[in-house]
Amino acid sequence: MSTVEWRSWDEQVTRKEVESVGEKLGVKFPLDYIEVAMEYNGAHVSPELFQVEGKEKVFGTLLTYDNEDDEHILEVFKDYRDTLPEKIVPFAFDPSGNLICFDYKNHEDNPIVVFWEHENAGEKEMLMREEGLTEEEVEDRARENVYFIAETFTDFLNKLHD
Repeated sequence: MSTVEWRSWDEQVTRKEVESVGEKLGVKFPLDYIEVAMEYNGAHVSPELFQVEGKEKVFGTLLTYDNEDDEHILEVFKDYRDTLPEKIVPFAFDPSGNLICFDYKNHEDNPIVVFWEHENAGEKEMLMREEGLTEEEVEDRARENVYFIAETFTDFLNKLHD
C-alpha cells in the first residue's frame, strides 16, 4: 500500500456536511471517502499518478466543501450535470478538467471509482435534439467516456504512485 500525503487543504468539515452534500446529490458517500473529505477537504495529494486503461493520469485536487470556492462539489456537479452519465458523482479533478468520480450505477451501496474524460462528452439534451438519440442511447454514449479505476476509494488511493 502506498502512503498518500495530503497537502494544502481547506478548513476541515464535519461528517454531517459531507453527508448532507451526498443527500443533495441523492447518494450515500462511502465511509473511507467521508473520512478523507472531512480531514483533507479540497487537498492535493502525492503521489498523484494513477493508471486508466494503461495511460498515466494525474489526481489534481479533491473537490471542496467550502461554499465560497468554485471547486465546491455541488457547483462542479451542476457545471457537468448535462454531460455526466447518470449515477456518476465527481469527487476530484485532474489538471485537465477531467473528473474522478464515484459510479453508483449497479453499485448503490458501494460505488466504484471511475475516471470521466470530458473530451468529446456531448451535452445530453443536445444529442437527443440534434442526433435524435433516445435517453437510453444518450446515456450509453455518455458512458463511453467513463473508465474504471478501482473498486473502492481506498483501493484508488492505494493505486496512486510516483
